[in-house]
Amino acid sequence: MLAFIWAEAHQHVIGKDGTLPWHLPDDMHFFKEQTTGHPILAGRTTFESFGRPLPHRENMVLTRQPATDFPAGVEVFPTTTSFLRYANEHQDELIFVVGGSQIFRLFRSEVTWLYRTVIDADVSGDTWMPEIDYVQFNLVKEWPGEAGEQYPHHFEIWQRKEANHA
Repeated sequence: MLAFIWAEAHQHVIGKDGTLPWHLPDDMHFFKEQTTGHPILAGRTTFESFGRPLPHRENMVLTRQPATDFPAGVEVFPTTTSFLRYANEHQDELIFVVGGSQIFRLFRSEVTWLYRTVIDADVSGDTWMPEIDYVQFNLVKEWPGEAGEQYPHHFEIWQRKEANHA
């Protein structure tokens, strides 16, 4: 099963200059808590923004770059088809798609779960979350973020409606 996990501010801003345009330790904790122990898939630029493979996760990258360009242990998929083959072979496992924008766009029709941090702020950015048709999803859980962070925020978990009947 595929799950998207991301944080977005107003106007669906998710990034600027290859980084997050905010500092929210609460969101970083949420990301770590949700993804630890699960495979994560990133595009090359997003993976490089981490600075290293994230610990306690199977790190995967969707890119046309050769696998030799990445640290040992990072699984590289050259095409969406090759990744979807992997995902289908591991359909009982929750695989987190962590960005960026192009990767989210590629798998919009495949995603079952959405883990979203909503940041109540206008921030400048150059990367946006692709539109998601939330009519196709049920809001499963929502809760406020920690007070006192840089920006007010809350967390949401959504499940695709068809997944309820699978």
